[in-house]
Amino acid sequence: MVKNLLNLFITSLFIYFCSMNAHIKKRAVNYIIIITSIALSGMVFTQSYWVKNALKLKEEQFNSRVKIAIKTVANRIFIHQCNNEVGSSVNDRLFSCNLQHHNILKIVSPKLLNSLISDEFTCMRISRDYEYGIFVKNTGHFILGNYKNHQAELLKSPHNVSLTCLYKTDALILAVYFPQERNIILHSIAFWLILSVIFLLVLVVGFSVTVLSLVKQKKLADIKTDFVNNMTHEFKTPIATVSLASEMLLKPAIIESDEKIQRYARIIYDENLRLKNQVEHVLQVALLEKGEFTLIFSEVDIHKLLVTVIGNFGLRIKERDGIIHFQPHAQHFIIRADSHHLENILYNLLDNAEKYSPLAPEITVITENNAKGILITIEDKGVGISPEYHKHVFKKLFRVPTGNLHDVKGFGLGLYYVQTIVETHGGYVTLRSEIRKGSRFTIFFPFESNFDKKQ
Repeated sequence: MVKNLLNLFITSLFIYFCSMNAHIKKRAVNYIIIITSIALSGMVFTQSYWVKNALKLKEEQFNSRVKIAIKTVANRIFIHQCNNEVGSSVNDRLFSCNLQHHNILKIVSPKLLNSLISDEFTCMRISRDYEYGIFVKNTGHFILGNYKNHQAELLKSPHNVSLTCLYKTDALILAVYFPQERNIILHSIAFWLILSVIFLLVLVVGFSVTVLSLVKQKKLADIKTDFVNNMTHEFKTPIATVSLASEMLLKPAIIESDEKIQRYARIIYDENLRLKNQVEHVLQVALLEKGEFTLIFSEVDIHKLLVTVIGNFGLRIKERDGIIHFQPHAQHFIIRADSHHLENILYNLLDNAEKYSPLAPEITVITENNAKGILITIEDKGVGISPEYHKHVFKKLFRVPTGNLHDVKGFGLGLYYVQTIVETHGGYVTLRSEIRKGSRFTIFFPFESNFDKKQ
């Protein structure tokens, strides 16, 4: 037996040193997260830079196509004018360019201008909505065009060409304005832009999930390390006590005394039972996680069970000059439940109340009814639990951080066990607690459980 206990202790130490090695690797994880975050940020910045440059390039290409188109329109207008003066000499044609600008309608009709612009824009693959107009450069007076309410935009439009070939004295400007110019440019690269955004989102989401998983694993490693530390601490004392008692039994002077043999044998038995209970506790929670446990439902008198549990647990409380107040207010206290697991739940909650009361424990146990079942409240006036840990206390292996102190024994499995069993019965457990004001755990059990038997 002693050999087995020593093997168990050696195994615990091995797990502990492995966890210490994992702790050393945490820095490497932090460095990986930082480096990959910088790399991802750089990738996002680079991609944004290239998208910006692509938009700028597309804008320049669009401006060039529009410029070529309206210059071609101007040239075709000039050619049209010259064709209308077939019998004139070159000097006469050039002289005709000095005509007053209000006579432009004699040369270019609105229908012709619209047709020329439409043809050239179609040729340059510019088929979006646009407004155009011919205006006097010096005065801003519009003479011809389809400008509607966009005169101000046409006057400022970068898409313009001078018509001095027609009127030298008063320079005329042909301008084009695109109300949806930005959308036109974006539409030209929409497919690649959307594809780029999708890939970036996939990378960012994938990276975020990976980092969150690493952080979660890191926290889990910390919890497991704390669990191994607590387990080592819990096993060390009884193993040392068993070893010492075994050595004492081997001494001739002890062998001759039946009283001393019985005393040391009782110590070994008690410590072995303590270790057995601890191991069973760990194994029981492992079975809970896998769902490989059996509940045997029967009619349970909650008040009778509480009287038994409080009576047995009261011995520990009296040793610390504490007290347990029992207030059975429930009028209906018979439920369908597994009495064995229900008893363990009550012991766990009372054990927590006692352990986390630094002074003489003062515990209150209350039963009440609601329409569907019974509420059992176990309240203490101990150290309490910070609100930031309320949502974590029912998680497996979680213990409220206490640094390197191990003044409170436990594996961080009790409340996980409580919640799992209570929920399996179709009930729930709640917590109200404040630092230095104590904790209040309330468990609810329905009168009729959802399960008669679960395997």
